[in-house]
Amino acid sequence: MGKMKAVVLLSGNGSNFKNILDRIKDGYLNMEICAVISDNEKAYGLQRAKDENIKTFSLKDNINDDLNKFLDKIDLDLIILAGYMKILPPDIVDKYNGKILNIHPSLLPKYKGMNTHQRVIEDKESFHGATVHFVTDKLDGGPLILQQKISVDAKDTAETLKEKVHCAEYSIYPLVIKWYIDGLLEQSENNFLFKGEKIESPIQDISNIK
Repeated sequence: MGKMKAVVLLSGNGSNFKNILDRIKDGYLNMEICAVISDNEKAYGLQRAKDENIKTFSLKDNINDDLNKFLDKIDLDLIILAGYMKILPPDIVDKYNGKILNIHPSLLPKYKGMNTHQRVIEDKESFHGATVHFVTDKLDGGPLILQQKISVDAKDTAETLKEKVHCAEYSIYPLVIKWYIDGLLEQSENNFLFKGEKIESPIQDISNIK
């Protein structure tokens, strides 16, 4: 089977991108990253991509138009959002329906949007975590695929929670991408199919899943 072709969208450091790239290098993901795209020309994630000789593209003033034109030039199978801080326009979401994955730093549907770690602390939550989901036109509202929960300790700060959640993200995002590559995963309206079975809530326990 040929390698799946993907593009990565990011806005900052690109740590999830690096983790995904590492899993490609070690053979876990049978995928090629064709390009890395950012709305921030100073994003370190772009430099990470350049260091790997991966094509990069910085979106300028007409962000959505530029993104549309660039994606049209690529024969792609999957769009991976890895810390991309802009909302994708509806026409792109419609065009690539079922081909866009995102990682969000919370246990969705809780804490959509920004500053999730600080909000979790302020609300004195006992648990936090990360969620991988399909992207739809609703902010952080697409079908929830897989979550990993972490405990919030009394001494935790927004920064320590960020590090904990990153570890969760590095674990679950490559796994979901692998499911997609292997044809096990498919978007189905407001839910998703796993191995052809309709799943109506995010997977929490992967101990029995291979």
